[in-house]
Amino acid sequence: MKHKSLFLSFCIAIFLITIISCKQKTIQQPKELTLSEGFVNPIGFYNPNPTFSWKLPVSEQIKLQSAYQIVVASSKELLPNNPDLWDSEKQKSKQSTFVKYQGKALKSRQKVYWQVRYWHQDENASSWSEINSFELGLLNNSDWQAKWTGLDTAKDSIKGVRKFLMHRPQYLRKGFELTSDVAAARLYITARGVFDVHLNGKDVSDDVMTPGWTPYNHRIETLTYDVTELLQSGKNAIAVELASGWHSGRISRLTALYDNLSSPKILCQLEVVMKDDSKQTIISDESWRGTTNGPIRLAGIYDGEAYDANFEIPNWNIATFDDSNWKMVEVEEISKDVKLKPKRHNTIKNQLVLKDVEIVSVDENSVVYNLKQNMVGVPRVKVPMKKGDTLKIRFSEMLLKDDTFYTKNYRSAKSTDYYVAGKDGMIEYMPKFTFHGFQFLELSGYDKNAKPDASWVQGIAQHSDFEKNGAFSSSHDKLNQLQSNITWGLRDNFFDIPTDCPQRDERLGWTGDAQVIAPTSLFNYDVHSFWTAWLQSLRENQSEHKDGMVPFIVPDVLQTRNGSSGWGDAAVIIPWDIYNATGDITVLEESYESAKKWVGYYQSKVRKQPFLPKMHSFSDWLQPYPSKSGKLGNRGDTPKDLIHAAFFAHSAHLVSKIANVLGKTDDAKKYATLYKNIANAFENAFFEEGKFTGEIQTQTSYLLGIYFDLFKPETKLKAQQYLLEEIKNANYHLGTGFLGTPILPKVLDDMGEIDLMYKILFKETYPSWFYSINQGATTMWERWNSFSKEGGYNSQSMNSLNHYAYGAIGQWMYERIAGLASLAPGYQKIRIAPLPNTEFLTSASASVKTSYGKASSSWKIENDSFNLDVVIPPNTFAEVHIPYGNKDNLFVNGSVFTENSNLKLISSDTKSLKILAEPGTYNFQTKL
Repeated sequence: MKHKSLFLSFCIAIFLITIISCKQKTIQQPKELTLSEGFVNPIGFYNPNPTFSWKLPVSEQIKLQSAYQIVVASSKELLPNNPDLWDSEKQKSKQSTFVKYQGKALKSRQKVYWQVRYWHQDENASSWSEINSFELGLLNNSDWQAKWTGLDTAKDSIKGVRKFLMHRPQYLRKGFELTSDVAAARLYITARGVFDVHLNGKDVSDDVMTPGWTPYNHRIETLTYDVTELLQSGKNAIAVELASGWHSGRISRLTALYDNLSSPKILCQLEVVMKDDSKQTIISDESWRGTTNGPIRLAGIYDGEAYDANFEIPNWNIATFDDSNWKMVEVEEISKDVKLKPKRHNTIKNQLVLKDVEIVSVDENSVVYNLKQNMVGVPRVKVPMKKGDTLKIRFSEMLLKDDTFYTKNYRSAKSTDYYVAGKDGMIEYMPKFTFHGFQFLELSGYDKNAKPDASWVQGIAQHSDFEKNGAFSSSHDKLNQLQSNITWGLRDNFFDIPTDCPQRDERLGWTGDAQVIAPTSLFNYDVHSFWTAWLQSLRENQSEHKDGMVPFIVPDVLQTRNGSSGWGDAAVIIPWDIYNATGDITVLEESYESAKKWVGYYQSKVRKQPFLPKMHSFSDWLQPYPSKSGKLGNRGDTPKDLIHAAFFAHSAHLVSKIANVLGKTDDAKKYATLYKNIANAFENAFFEEGKFTGEIQTQTSYLLGIYFDLFKPETKLKAQQYLLEEIKNANYHLGTGFLGTPILPKVLDDMGEIDLMYKILFKETYPSWFYSINQGATTMWERWNSFSKEGGYNSQSMNSLNHYAYGAIGQWMYERIAGLASLAPGYQKIRIAPLPNTEFLTSASASVKTSYGKASSSWKIENDSFNLDVVIPPNTFAEVHIPYGNKDNLFVNGSVFTENSNLKLISSDTKSLKILAEPGTYNFQTKL
C-alpha cells in the first residue's frame, strides 16, 4: 500500500506540474511593430521622442492584452535583458498603440533598437518580438557642416509665363577619395528646389521631386540615405541634378513666395565610417563644380520639361569624369531662421505603370493616345525619331468632340514636354522634374516614316508613398466605379501635400478641400504621417499671423491675409479625425494650441452681434444651381455669415472635446460654454421655428445647424422637416457644395432616413455622384457639372476633372453601406452595422487595417437569407448590428446562436439584433 500511495502522489505531482507549465506556456510574439505614425525600421527618422505600437497575433487563444513591456537599447546585444536606454518594465495596460518613449534623451544620427512583449487576458507572457530599430537623422541646423551650393542661374534665366523666371537646371558634382574600405555611410541631403542624386554613376534612390514642399521660409525637409553599398575605396564621385521645383519655380498665379529670383541650391553631407574606424565627411561647398549645359534644358511644375539629348554629358556622374572646365559654384551659409528637419512622411515615388493604352487618332505627324484613366505623373515614351527633331508631348484630361484636346481648364499651365533627339532611331524618355494631370497624350515630331503604335506610350502614376489601408466593394458596378474614382482622386492629389487639383496653374494645398476629404482618405490609405506632416506646415504658416488666422492654402504661397470659415477649420477638424481613426493622441497635443488660436481668430472677427463673426468665406463652394451665374455663383447661396457662425461653433466644440482628451478640464469647460453661446446666437440669428429666415432656402443651411448640433431639441426636429422639404423640392437630388456634401449622409443617417440617402446616392442625373460616371469620369470632378456628353464642358476655366472634395461620400460607404466604423479612437471599439437597401444592392464589403489589425464587414443577401461575415482584431471588441431577423433564427458560424464568452446579446426585437462580440472571425446568418 505504501508503494502504491507514493506512486499515486508522484503521478499527482507530475499532473500538477504539467498543468502549471501549460498555463505558463509562452504565447506567440507581437507582430507588425511600428514607430510613431506607422514607420518600420526607418533611417533619418525625425522624432527623438517616438511612440511605439504593435499588434497581437490573430489566434483563438489571444483576445486581449493585459500588460506589456518595452525595452530600448543602443545595441542589439543588450536586448532584451540589459536595455541601456529605457525599460518600461511590466505595465498593466491594454495599450498596444502609441506608447510614448520615456527613456534617455536621443540625439542626431543615433541608432536605436527595441523589442516588446505582452501578456494576454490570462496573464501568460509572449515571447519577445523581433528586434526593430530606428536611426535618427540630423535633427538640428548645427549638425550640418555643409553649405548651400549651386550656380547663379538667376542671371541666365529665361522669362516665362507671367514674367516668372525659368532657371536652367543644374548639374553639380564633386570627386573625392576614400582612404579605406567602407563600413557604413549616410548621405544627408536636401535642396532649395528639387533634386536627383547619384553616387558613382548609380541612383541613390527612386524618390521623385525630393525633398518635397513645405513652407520654405520656416522649414526645409532633409533626406537620409544608406549609401554604404554605393561607395568604394579610392576614387568616388557624387553628382546631383537640380531644378527649380516648388521653391524657385512658378507657383500659382502670383509671385512666388520663396523668391523666384533665388537660384536653386543643394545641401548635402556624406558621412562615411571606414572599416578601420576612421571617418570622412564630404560636404557641399566651394570645391564643387557645376554646369547648366546638360540635357534637361528647362523644367517647371506647371509648364513641363524640355530635354535635349544633344547636350547629354556621358559619364558625368562617375569618378573619372574631368570637370575642370565646369564652373565654380557659389555657396551660402545655413541660415538660423529656416529649420532643417528630417522629412516626417514618405517621399513621392513612381507607383503604377498604365500599359493599357489605345490610339484615338493619327493626323500627319501627330498621334493621340488614351490611357483610359485620368492620372497624375509622367509619361514614359519609346518613340522612333530623327536626329535634331523635336518630340512634343501634350496632355489633356478629356477631349473635345472633334478628338482635339480640352486644355482650357489647364489655364496658364503649358503642361508640355519636349525631347530633342541626339541620334536616329528609337529614343526612350521619361520627364524627371515635372508632373502632369492627364488621361490623353499627344505625340508629334516623331519619325514621319514610322507607324504610330500603342506600345510607344505608358503612364507612370506618381504619388506620396503610402500603403493601401482599406477596401470597399459592392454588387453595384457604378458604386464600385465611384469607389475607384474616389481612390484615384485621392492618390492623384496626395503629391507630397494634399492638393486641390493636379493639372492647372494651381495644385495648391487648399485647407477646405483637405478637411472634407480627410476621413475618407484615412479609410482608404495609410496617410497618418502624410496628414501630420502637412499639419506641421499649417501651424508654421499660421504662426505668421498674430491673430491665429489659418491661410486657406498651405504652404501659403498666396500670402493670404484673410482666413475662411470652413477652410481654416482644418486646423481643428483634421487632428480630431486623425485621432479618431488612429487613436494617436500625439496629433492632438501637437495641434492643440493651433486649434485654440483658430477659434481665437473667429472671436477676433466678432463685431456688433455677439458670437457672430464677420469675415471672409468661400462658403458652400460650387453648390449646384446657384442663384447667381458665372463666378459669382461659385460660392453658392448659403449665407457666409451663417457658415461663419456654424464653423465657429463646431471648432469651439471640437476644441472642448480635445481639451477633455488631453486632461485640460478648465479649457474643456470654457470652450463648451463658448460653443453653447454660439449655438444660441446661430439659431436666434438665422432661424425661426426651425426654418431658415434667409431669402433662399438651401440644404446646407439646415445641414450645418443639424449636424453641428446648434439647435434646441424641439427646433432641431422642425429643421429636419424643412431639410426634407428642400430635398423633395430638388426632386430628391443633393443641393450641396464642398461644405454641405460631406455632412449630408451623416445627417440623414442620424435622422433614420437611410432609404432617402440611398435614393440620393444612386441618382443618375445631375447633380449626383453617378452623373459624372455616366459622362465617363474616372476620377472625382471639381464641379457636379464639369462636363456632359450633350452640353460639353462647363464654361468656366476653373473646371478640374480631378478634384477629391466630393469623394467625401466614401466615409458613409464604408461606415453605413458596408457597416464598418470606429466607436472608440483607433477602432478599440468597432461598430459593425450595415444598412442594406435591396432596391440597389445585394452585397457590400469593407475592410480596414486598424491600429490593432484588420477589421472587416461583408454582407450578402441571397435566397431570402442575410449573411454577415465579420473580422474583429485582437485587443478590440465590437458591437454587431444585424438588420434582419431575431435571436431565434440567428445562426453563428453554422450553429444556432447562443450567448457565450465571445458573444453577448445586447438587444433584440422582431426585426434586428445587437450583439457584443470579442475578437474573432464570425459568420452571422438570418432570414430576411
